[in-house]
Amino acid sequence: MLARRIIPCLDVKDGRVVKGTNFEGLRDMADPVEMAHFYNISGADELVFYDITASVEGRNLFTDILRRVASEIFIPLTVGGGIRTLDDFDRVLKCGADKVSVNSGAIADPSIIGAAAKKYGDQCVVLSMDVKRVDGQFRLFAKGGREDTGIDAMEWAVKGVAAGAGEIVLNSIDTDGVKNGFDLEMLDELASRVSVPIIASGGAGNMDHFAELFTHPGVDAGLAASIFHTKQVDIKELKRFLRSKGVEMRV
Repeated sequence: MLARRIIPCLDVKDGRVVKGTNFEGLRDMADPVEMAHFYNISGADELVFYDITASVEGRNLFTDILRRVASEIFIPLTVGGGIRTLDDFDRVLKCGADKVSVNSGAIADPSIIGAAAKKYGDQCVVLSMDVKRVDGQFRLFAKGGREDTGIDAMEWAVKGVAAGAGEIVLNSIDTDGVKNGFDLEMLDELASRVSVPIIASGGAGNMDHFAELFTHPGVDAGLAASIFHTKQVDIKELKRFLRSKGVEMRV
């Protein structure tokens, strides 16, 4: 078994890191460049940077902040927000991203997944999905969780992987910011459908939630924001705790 990954996430709006609950009620948290530096020395395996209003505002991602964030870290960086074209991929990769996350842009034009995988490799293309239960179905949402696409999220994931997505971030809107644990039912369903690495996002509230998450096969990484931002959970301590539970970790 490969080592599991612990990944903090910077949700950036108007140049600041923010955090909400169920994708709503955003609160100002910190400066993204300072926070990136903190995570680089705190034992994080990777870092995710989302410009969370780029898609809904129909603009390109803020590259100046991204360049500064990338200059602070020596761990893999995944970047998303307003990624609609191969030019957008090119731009963020040149700013220092290692992987590019597509969400609303891929929903609008699914061919972007295959085109990007062909040009940059599957390992570079991360399919990010914002998913919520609607009428008993796992439904895919667009534009920062604001718009119900009507698409079955699990079918979408299968198509995305077939097109060339090398990794999936599953953001559960139902558990986002609630801190009662990851959405294990949703993750199990996804893991039964795809064979690429899955990053679980939404719901982490304590170390035990990560330990429980990593008992589920197919989940490669746990992503969280507020519990790391507020120092409620220290990443190095979390990794030591998980190793004590028999979870393979890079420490």
